Amino acid sequence: MSAATADTDIDAVLSAPADEPAQQAEPEQLELKVVARLYGEPMVRLPADLYIPPDALEVFLETFEGPLDVLLYLIRRQNFNILDIPMAEVTRQYLAYIDEIRNRNLELAAEYLLMAALLISIKSRMLLPMRKADSGEEVEDPRAELARRLIEYERIKFGAQQLDALPQLGRDFLRAQAWIDQAVTTRLPEVHPVDLQSAWADILRRARLTQHHRISREELSVREYMTFVLRRLQDRRFAEFEELFDVERGIPVVVVTFIALLELARESLIEITQAEAFAPIYVRLAYQPS
Repeated sequence: MSAATADTDIDAVLSAPADEPAQQAEPEQLELKVVARLYGEPMVRLPADLYIPPDALEVFLETFEGPLDVLLYLIRRQNFNILDIPMAEVTRQYLAYIDEIRNRNLELAAEYLLMAALLISIKSRMLLPMRKADSGEEVEDPRAELARRLIEYERIKFGAQQLDALPQLGRDFLRAQAWIDQAVTTRLPEVHPVDLQSAWADILRRARLTQHHRISREELSVREYMTFVLRRLQDRRFAEFEELFDVERGIPVVVVTFIALLELARESLIEITQAEAFAPIYVRLAYQPS
C-alpha cells in the first residue's frame, strides 16, 4: 500500500466487529516541550492558524505486490488456515482495503476489484447447498483453486526473499578495481650472492647429467711391436715372457705386444719355451744357438 493510513485502516477494520463501523479514537493531546523549530528557534506550541494539507502527513511504505499479496497478508496476520479460509471475514476485510485504495489510485484498484469479484463469487457459491455430481463424486470446494494460488504465491514470494537476501553487486558490495600506471619505471628484482650460488650449483648439476664420454682410439701397429720385441731379444739369449710387456702404457699396448709375439712365433722368428708346468715362460730368437 502507498500510505501509512492504509495500514492503520486495516488494523481498525480487523479489530472492529463485522456489523459495526470502525470507530476512530480521538487523538490525545500530548504536551511536548518542543514541537518544532522555526529558523532555529524552538516552538513549544503550534500556531492556531497553522494549516496542514491532508497529504502532508502521508508516509509512503512498501506497497503490496498484488491482490494475492493482500489476501496472504490478511490470512497470515490472523492465523487463518489457508485450506479453510473464512470467506465472509476475509472478504469483508479485503473490501475495506479496496475502498481505501480506490480513493487514491484508481488504476491500481482495477486488479484488486477483479479479486474482490472472485471472493464474492466464492462466498456466494459457499452459501448454496452442496450437490453431488452425476458420477457420484463430491464437488470440489470453491475455495480450492484460490488456496492453491495462494500456496504457490507464498512459495514464490519466499524464494524471492531468499534470493534478495543474497549479496548483490552494487547494493551490498562493490567490485574491487586497481589502476596500474604504465608510466612507472620497471623495478628490477634484487639478486643476492646466495641466489647466484644456488644458480651456479644448479648449472653444475645439470652439466653432470648431460656430460658425454668420449672414447679416443690410439693407432698401434703390430709390425712395429714385432720389431720392438726382436730388438729386445737381439742381444740376449732369452727373456722372460712378462718382461716383454710394458704394462704402464695401458691395456692396448699389452694386447698389441701379445699379438706381435704370436705373429713372431707363427713366422718361426722366436721360440717360446717352458721347462715344466707352472714354470716360468721364456722367449728367445729362433736362429740363436741354444
